[in-house]
Amino acid sequence: MEQSKGKIGIKEFVAISMIILSTKLTDDTPAILYEKLYNAGWMAIIINGIVTILPIFLLIRVITNYQGKGLIEVTNQLFGKFLGYIILFALWLGILAATIIDTAIYTDIVSSMYFVKTPTIVIYGVLMLASAYGAKKGLEKIGSVAWTVFPYLQVPFLIALILTIRHGNTSFLFPFFGPGEWTIMKESVMKLSIFADYLYLFILVPFLSTAATIKKGAWISLFFVVINLVLAMTSFVFLFDYNSLMQMNYPFHEVIRTISAGFITNMETFFFPFWLIGTFVRFSVYLYINALLFGHLFKIKNFEYIIPSLATLIIFIGIIPDTPTFTIFYLRETVLNILSPVFFFLPCLMWLIAKLKGDFKHEKANQ
Repeated sequence: MEQSKGKIGIKEFVAISMIILSTKLTDDTPAILYEKLYNAGWMAIIINGIVTILPIFLLIRVITNYQGKGLIEVTNQLFGKFLGYIILFALWLGILAATIIDTAIYTDIVSSMYFVKTPTIVIYGVLMLASAYGAKKGLEKIGSVAWTVFPYLQVPFLIALILTIRHGNTSFLFPFFGPGEWTIMKESVMKLSIFADYLYLFILVPFLSTAATIKKGAWISLFFVVINLVLAMTSFVFLFDYNSLMQMNYPFHEVIRTISAGFITNMETFFFPFWLIGTFVRFSVYLYINALLFGHLFKIKNFEYIIPSLATLIIFIGIIPDTPTFTIFYLRETVLNILSPVFFFLPCLMWLIAKLKGDFKHEKANQ
């Protein structure tokens, strides 16, 4: 089927999903997991991936039942205008907080590991300017860029993976279950919101070319994202013992500083540009969803025009912490713990209400 103008197809959706989720291995997500799970931090990704199957399945089941509608419209229809508004407002606060914290983290990565003499406000401003420009262009342009650059992001990742494993030590993986099976299960479930981006991606359903895009795209991207994250997390343990990992805020960037390929030692100069491109794509999507939710909540039809204002607000709030490396680390862990039950239980509640209202009967009648 020919893709509709202004909408994205399955390949763009998969590229966007994989970029915004896979880039989490380059921030402090691994550090958060290894802090409690030691050398078994990579198991949390597998457990979370398995648990995520249920909310994604229920979201697909519910959202696709209402043809042409996304999470915003379906939430209002199922919960009513008042309660639906409260839920959507809470979701907007959630992604706004996540965007502020994540952009502050990425600014800290660049300023502390690459451009140490450049003022933080300048780095933050450039990051948000590029992301706001991408978001202002619209989802179709973001999807096109994501699909174009995706191979150039995946290939360097595979190269880094091969070099890391070659320099690694498999004995660092033991004891295999780290602090114990129960601790692994508990901490993994508490960090389920690592995959909560899928909840927000269902907001974009009206901008997808066909219903099959969300059905197939979500499963394809989840499968490959889990593989990417598990391989990366495992390679970190291969290269560094968990005792060293627990002292690192950004293991990925320590890895690319450590590995080498023959006479080439400064590998970070090769990986940094590709990582930066993925970062711009990720925050362009975040800003777009932020503006889309904000526009719906406050009745702003042309929501794209508020993207620069949101980007400016994010900068001013994001630079407030005096010690971002430590402060934002704990703020992000708190946000992950808060969003985890929302990501799991909201789709369950939506499915239950749709079932009680008999909405699935209409779907069978239309088939």
